[in-house]
Amino acid sequence: MLNIATYNIHKGFSHFNRRMVLHELRECLRSLSADIVFLQEVLGENSLHTRRFHDYPTSPQHEFLAEQRWLHFSYGKNCVYDAGHHGNAILSHFPIIATHNCDISAHRFESRGLLHSKVQLPNRDVVVHCFSVHLGLFARGRRTQLRDMVQYIAHAVPEGEPIIIAGDFNDWRNEASGILGRELGLHEVFERLRGKPAKSFPATVPVLSLDRIYVRGLEVAEAKVHFQHPWDRISDHAALSAVLHLP
Repeated sequence: MLNIATYNIHKGFSHFNRRMVLHELRECLRSLSADIVFLQEVLGENSLHTRRFHDYPTSPQHEFLAEQRWLHFSYGKNCVYDAGHHGNAILSHFPIIATHNCDISAHRFESRGLLHSKVQLPNRDVVVHCFSVHLGLFARGRRTQLRDMVQYIAHAVPEGEPIIIAGDFNDWRNEASGILGRELGLHEVFERLRGKPAKSFPATVPVLSLDRIYVRGLEVAEAKVHFQHPWDRISDHAALSAVLHLP
């Protein structure tokens, strides 16, 4: 059994950046008891926040969130600016034996990446290829990013090895499912169980299906959306979780 979760953490701030919520966010993530967590909009560094908030962590956000719970983590720097940078991250109970951050930016106005980490499962000679991704806001750019994702994954992942792709796809038209299913044999966990992707945005009253979990070589036992209190106070997205099994 493999418990996973994905969450766009909104750089550790609540709606409209009203509050710094990293401490609440860490407790919420821990409550999911996930083996692997896929995160988007993670601040690797921001010199302004460390001066503004007295309780702002001194370590990068992914390290702070992983502290004393997930011993292994990876981070992919995507967007760089004067005060710091942000990107995607993966937290894992199990060893991460290799990591690569693939640039899938469709244009110079949005820096986007596909973080690929190989996770070694315990007691089995199995490596799961884990991808944390945050696609762009514009449909044309997303199609380019999906094409680049397919090309990278087809080259980087041997046939038959299990895959999990999780993150914020910004894909309210649900174009990703057809492309990833046709090209890579992936299926979305909520579509597999309920016939359609979960609604995850905005967190207060989710109406858009932006966040996804796609898998290959794994069976889906359960999938949940986390948007009620306290989740609706710590990001503009809901969190998604799933229970997976190796066949």
